[in-house]
Amino acid sequence: MKVQTPEWVHHAIFYQIFPDRFYPSIRTTPPAGISFKPWGSPPAEQGYQGGDLRGIVDQLDHLRALGINALYLNPIFASASNHRYHTYDYFQVDPLLGGNEALRELLDEAHAVDIKVVLDGVFNHASRGFWAFHHILENGTASPYIDWFHIHGWPLRPYSYSSSQPMNYEGWWGHAALPKFNTDNPGVRDYLFKVAKHWIDFGIDGWRLDVPADINDDSFWQEFRRIVKGANPEAYIVGEIWHEAQRWLQGDQFDAVMNYFFGKACVSFFARNSLSSDFKHPDYTLESIDARGFANQIDHFLSLYDWQVNLAQLNMLDSHDTPRALNLMGEDKASLKLSVLMQMTMPGAPCVYYGSEIGMTGGGDPDCRGAFPWEKKESWDLDLLDFYHRSISLRRTHKVLRVGEYECLSAADDVFAFQRWMNGSQAIVMFNSSDNQVDFSLTHASFEQRAYYRVWPENTGQIVQVSDGHLNLVLPPRDAVVLVNQSRA
Repeated sequence: MKVQTPEWVHHAIFYQIFPDRFYPSIRTTPPAGISFKPWGSPPAEQGYQGGDLRGIVDQLDHLRALGINALYLNPIFASASNHRYHTYDYFQVDPLLGGNEALRELLDEAHAVDIKVVLDGVFNHASRGFWAFHHILENGTASPYIDWFHIHGWPLRPYSYSSSQPMNYEGWWGHAALPKFNTDNPGVRDYLFKVAKHWIDFGIDGWRLDVPADINDDSFWQEFRRIVKGANPEAYIVGEIWHEAQRWLQGDQFDAVMNYFFGKACVSFFARNSLSSDFKHPDYTLESIDARGFANQIDHFLSLYDWQVNLAQLNMLDSHDTPRALNLMGEDKASLKLSVLMQMTMPGAPCVYYGSEIGMTGGGDPDCRGAFPWEKKESWDLDLLDFYHRSISLRRTHKVLRVGEYECLSAADDVFAFQRWMNGSQAIVMFNSSDNQVDFSLTHASFEQRAYYRVWPENTGQIVQVSDGHLNLVLPPRDAVVLVNQSRA
């Protein structure tokens, strides 16, 4: 089967938003008689701080100035949790986020400035408040929806259970609040496929799929793809898979996955002397690696998939499910900068977690889900913000950094170099992760008798000459050099 992924994703720079914590618009009037926690309350406190979809519209100028052209939103449908992975109405945007009208406004305003919007689809499980599960709670064995979930005993114990009286239905990771759908049931399948198509028809540009491996059924995802692509052939389907994902990336299910391999490799190499040891995850093990180990990891995950998939992978340094990148890197900003530049020069769509561009930090869930400090600009790291602007601009300026082929050129100790090329255009990217200046020499058959332009650091106007296939230059400490040939195609 020929693999084809959406062309726009190859050129996308994503920005992930946790809606409750991004921005509370004064244009959204919450239902009377409710109150939110103060903006900026500690994220460990459960509850809602009032961010909404119109707030994203209000801050589109910030995102456009950053160079963002695609959004990935954590769940927005009606739910009884601030993260909204407990859906109780899949056809209704949560009223606390502004309802369906606010999503309509966001899509219209984002599309008007060429920004795509991808939503989080939680199709493995619902919530105790989902109408079909509630029907079972009220009617017991008399409910006709009993086979929509995996029920193992009566009476159901959705709130009160113990070792002697355990939970008696299946929930995601054993959570009673997240009853797992029985996706073998044709009614469940039809319902979820209608949800998927409804919001594509509404105008969203794709789905990020929450824990899709837990629906262990290729035919489900094949049909999901057929329906979504039938509604919009350019819709993006990206799955949350933390491990190798060849099964889902053969061209008949997902376009790509969240590339946690990429983030893990960057953190392990660029921050190898300052790694945090606090975060533990079976598929996100951090260990100090040198340039050769880093190159091997990059080569490995690029070798797993068709090139069309590699161009569409969601390359992330952090997310709502990990500590923030700065935290993982022991608060070492230099390591973050090197990782961001790697993100902006590699195959795949970079994804910036909201607030990373101003230096937001925090440990694992829920500490990684703090409120964006819009009213405390004195807390912003403006140097880091400028770095994000410049590195994103570098990617957007040079097409070869988005869709060019990839080849590792050198990897030893603290220095890692690769090239990207396409249609006569070539970029050479060299990283020095050490604290010392490095006199670097590179030889490759593709280095012709030509001049390369130094585009990073920018505005140097420096021309680097290659003689007899030899490239010699000085790499600054904890920095990178990017060279391109004359073409900017």
